[in-house]
Amino acid sequence: IKMAGDSRFPDVDTDGSEKNEETEIVVNVGGVRQVFYGDSLNQYPETRLAELINCLSGGYDSIFSLCDDYDPGKREFYFDRDPDAFKCIIDVYYFGEIHMKKGICPICFKNEMEFWKVDLKFLDDCCKTHLSEKKEELEEIARRVQLILDDLGVDASESRWKRCQKCIWKFLEKPESSYPARVIAVLSFLFILISSVVMCVGTIPDLQVVDMEGNRVEHPTLDNIETACIGWFTMEYVLRLISSPNKLHFVLSFMNIVDVLAILPFYVSLTLTHLGAKLMELSNVQQAVQALRIMRIARIFKLARHSSGLQTLTYALKRSFKELGLLLMYLAVGIFVFSALGYTMEQSHPETLFKSIPQSFWWAIITMTTVGYGDIYPKTTLGKLNAAISFLCGVIAIALPIHPIINNFVRYYNKQRVLETAAKHELELMELNSAEGKATSSKSEDLVRGGEEGPCQSSRLKVSHSDTFIHLLSEEKHYRTRLQSCK
Repeated sequence: IKMAGDSRFPDVDTDGSEKNEETEIVVNVGGVRQVFYGDSLNQYPETRLAELINCLSGGYDSIFSLCDDYDPGKREFYFDRDPDAFKCIIDVYYFGEIHMKKGICPICFKNEMEFWKVDLKFLDDCCKTHLSEKKEELEEIARRVQLILDDLGVDASESRWKRCQKCIWKFLEKPESSYPARVIAVLSFLFILISSVVMCVGTIPDLQVVDMEGNRVEHPTLDNIETACIGWFTMEYVLRLISSPNKLHFVLSFMNIVDVLAILPFYVSLTLTHLGAKLMELSNVQQAVQALRIMRIARIFKLARHSSGLQTLTYALKRSFKELGLLLMYLAVGIFVFSALGYTMEQSHPETLFKSIPQSFWWAIITMTTVGYGDIYPKTTLGKLNAAISFLCGVIAIALPIHPIINNFVRYYNKQRVLETAAKHELELMELNSAEGKATSSKSEDLVRGGEEGPCQSSRLKVSHSDTFIHLLSEEKHYRTRLQSCK
């Protein structure tokens, strides 16, 4: 590539053929003039720039099918496109690959590549990753906007039961949809807290009572409170299941499985209490009931349904399996090495607490994690030196993978906030475009009635749109189209 000076074009033969290898074309993209040679462009004959070589012989129809404007005097092709993206795309003719510069929107860059008819396979892998992440963000924005539009829209063709089902689903699953829905969400949150507190308080011996057989059991008042909480959880789950648009997806959802695990032990223990005594010994029934009551701790995970912070933490841990695996590997190696060294060094002491290497694992774990209960400790000088090195290595091993895990958490949290803001912004743009469209149509009708000034003025009232939009919503009704995706 070189900046154009005097543009030199080969003469076109009478039969319209050109010497492609020596052809030199001038292209003006967004005010930037550049010169290309035919031997470079012909490496990729299906691209738009390569087609410019032979378009002169086809007349103006062929020329203007490829470019926005053409100057016969300078023999210069004009394109109203992004010059920064164009500078990246033309690298394919010289290096065989394309790298996207920082600061360019990936979706806009993809559209530019499609305009210049350059295949995406020439885009470098690092840039493809960036493009795929942007596509996922746009799909998520489109999904959120679609859900909001579905909630706002009312389909008159739906049956009364379908409308009632959708209303119940919004009432229980979307607290932001209305004030009563927010009240229900707060009540559900309070029932979870009350149930968890009752489970903990019920284990205090002073609050327990003695039954007819002399066993300590929970206070009847606490049992009644727990029964009321379970009744609320059961009613909530059944209503959500009935109103769910996809029953199979609802049942297999992780949070809904947690809901079942929080409810099921109550009914199983109730069944065993009343019917199990007839089928098995009373002691076995009590042991089974006690084991099931321990499963009540699963209801604390129901808080994740109402807490975006817990959901973000879960996602961050899910995306940090590699870092967590490295952390466990570092600790495992350190535990094995330092427990073996500690056992070996402490054998010379007559009152050693290191009886075996497996028993030393416990000492190595609490030492490397800097807990140090003091139940097992070294007594020799070499053993103390080994212990000092072990907890110093433990601090380093734990600190190394923590930073990437925190970064994953912060990145996902910020991404969710950006997506929420973007979805609201899309809805505002849709309302603005809808209002402008109505104003344009009404003013156009008035101007058409007004006379000759109508066509000129109405052309200035047209609403312009970006070249990019969320494709998932482009085929919906008129109020769901032309969403701007890159702001």
